[in-house]
Amino acid sequence: MQKLNFPAYQFRFKSSENKVSIFDQIRKKFIILTPEEWVRQHTVQYLIEEKKYPKSLINVEKLIKVNDTNKRYDIIIFNPDGSIFLIVECKSNTVKITQETFDQIARYNLELQSEYLMITNGMNHYYCQMNYDEKRYSFLKDIPNYK
Repeated sequence: MQKLNFPAYQFRFKSSENKVSIFDQIRKKFIILTPEEWVRQHTVQYLIEEKKYPKSLINVEKLIKVNDTNKRYDIIIFNPDGSIFLIVECKSNTVKITQETFDQIARYNLELQSEYLMITNGMNHYYCQMNYDEKRYSFLKDIPNYK
């Protein structure tokens, strides 16, 4: 897999039936290693190791309903009170981040009402803070560390 724009992390891998899997410490199981999963696992490690978010507040790849359609978010970080602090949308490193990507996470956020958004393809990372009173978002240099 390609080197991404994240610090180097240690991962557990296994091979079975000519497929490589990577261990997801949040879901506590091996997941088939795709380019998007490679980005997702680096992002999870970044959130835990660099930003100090507790694993207990992180959720990975769960279904949500958006306009009566089932969608699957990549990563969510909850606040201790159960509200949503951060939604992360991960793309493969070969996928360009476009307006369509921002529209996708915005649709998810209509349902989830997160304080922060992060979009990454492993090479480029974008961070936004939501302002619901003014119905807009601001781009940030980074997301805050866990308090």
